[in-house]
Amino acid sequence: MERKGGPDGAPEAEREEGEPEVKKRRLLCVEFASVASCDAAVAQCYLAENDWEIERALDSYFEPAVEESALKSHLETTWEPEFCVDLTKEETSDSISSKTSTSENVQQEDGSMFSFITWNIDGLDISNLPERARGVCSYLTLYSPDVVFLQEVIPPYSAYLKKKASSYEIITGHEKGYFTAIMLKKSRLKFKSQEIIPFPDTKMMRNLLCVHVSVSGNELCLMTSHLESTRGHAKERMNQLKIVLKKMQEVPESATVIFAGDTNLRDQEVTKCGGLPNNIVDVWEFLGKPKHCQYTWDTQVNSNLGIAAICKLRFDRIFFRAAAEGGHIVPRSLDLLGLEKLHCGRFPSDHWGLLCNLDVIL
Repeated sequence: MERKGGPDGAPEAEREEGEPEVKKRRLLCVEFASVASCDAAVAQCYLAENDWEIERALDSYFEPAVEESALKSHLETTWEPEFCVDLTKEETSDSISSKTSTSENVQQEDGSMFSFITWNIDGLDISNLPERARGVCSYLTLYSPDVVFLQEVIPPYSAYLKKKASSYEIITGHEKGYFTAIMLKKSRLKFKSQEIIPFPDTKMMRNLLCVHVSVSGNELCLMTSHLESTRGHAKERMNQLKIVLKKMQEVPESATVIFAGDTNLRDQEVTKCGGLPNNIVDVWEFLGKPKHCQYTWDTQVNSNLGIAAICKLRFDRIFFRAAAEGGHIVPRSLDLLGLEKLHCGRFPSDHWGLLCNLDVIL
């Protein structure tokens, strides 16, 4: 964390108090859902009724006093079509400020440019979820990226995207609980294969999703993950980073490799792992460390978590390995997305999204 007004280039610092309570509660929901084989919304209901003590909540669940089917029915009504936006349409009911619509960022499908978005969409927070989902989708409609990397997707969100984003092929890292997803624009990319690399010691259902595609004659390996959360799980997070980097190195040299996701990394953790390999770059650093898109998790500006603590961290990162012959795909720009509040008074997610544009040399 770096506090406002701190020296330029100062290393990230951490609050001794640890992670915000709301994030800890969401992780409890995940743990409960994994044990009880239920969805996150049911888990949240039981935990809240039992003062967030997981053993009491599980005891209550297995001696149910509430009809789960009634709760599921209530949740399903919030995903009726009127809450959804068709991603194939040029306009949406949610307006996006004109200041985000620049000629720099508008997708040009002429083959000379490639773009993607990576975003932790915070599906574990079910408050205002339909409107927040619509907000995320309005950005996808506006920028029409070739690829979308998503983290914290839940089954209703996934079903919504598959129904409405007909111009994209959607590959998920799991089908239950919460998971990652990669969306591929059908008109631009040719899907070849996919694989899921498990993280053997994860306590949070995390893995590495890899998708192999081709675009404009270039072979691409696309990867996303949501590395272990919270300061207390730094050791496991660093082990997961090592798995990611090893996998990036193992991809055939003829392919360009792009990893984009919510890494939860602190700079010192990357250093402890020995830094990035010589042939892999952090795109934000490669582009000169632009200040306007440094922090993707910023509680000073983003009020979704409702906490007073000021935390500014670069959790969401992009790693890039060029193909051996070099120069065919080159990162050009990076911008934040989701900076404007929706009608509900909240942002689409507690994370900002990242829009990355790359040049394709034909």
